[in-house]
Amino acid sequence: MREYIRRRVVDISTYIVDTRATVRQAATVFGVSKSTVHKDVTERLPKVNKELSQRVREVLDGNKAERHLRGGEATRRKYRLDQRAS
Repeated sequence: MREYIRRRVVDISTYIVDTRATVRQAATVFGVSKSTVHKDVTERLPKVNKELSQRVREVLDGNKAERHLRGGEATRRKYRLDQRAS
């Protein structure tokens, strides 16, 4: 693995653990695609740092469990704004 990829993998993973960020948020911050972040943390990270990989997995599992709540809130805000405009 090239050094710049290894560095990105560790940087993204540390960011996710420190901020409890989603894959989408991390992708935006680091200027890469969601697919790249996902591949970095699920395939490349375990080869680089198993302990960090486990911590990232816990954050991502938590985000996945909460995503229906975040989606519901976005829909609620959307319709609340639509009601005001009418």
